Amino acid sequence: MIYLGADHAGFKLKEQIKKYLQTQKLKFQDLGNFKFNKNDDYPDYGFKVAKAVAKDKNYKGILICGTSFGVCVVANKVKGIRAVSINNLKDAKLSRQHNDANVLCLSGWELKPDLAKKIIKVWLATKFSNLARHKRRLAKIKKYES
Repeated sequence: MIYLGADHAGFKLKEQIKKYLQTQKLKFQDLGNFKFNKNDDYPDYGFKVAKAVAKDKNYKGILICGTSFGVCVVANKVKGIRAVSINNLKDAKLSRQHNDANVLCLSGWELKPDLAKKIIKVWLATKFSNLARHKRRLAKIKKYES
């Protein structure tokens, strides 16, 4: 399951991503905003998506705001979330291989839809490496969260 969320600055890109996920036959749920509202706040959607992803280690999330930074900060406040702000294919791959990232944060202002779709494709297709050094580092994060 992929959970989606976006504020006003990410709303248009989120709607395009939904269409892309449908064409890829990927299961997703939109957690809002469901209509464009220039006065909405990114923490509302960041927390919704992060909490949903935290319930199951197999879930993933995609969050979009203007810069991607706001939703990334919010999502990382939720225990068990490893949110990353990504703008290129290399980082999309590395964030999954090295950090087992479970929430992808994208910029509604900076990313063109075609690049966003490519980033999502790489991010979803890439598996965690399971190398000892990466597992050790993630264990330290988990310990801190306890």
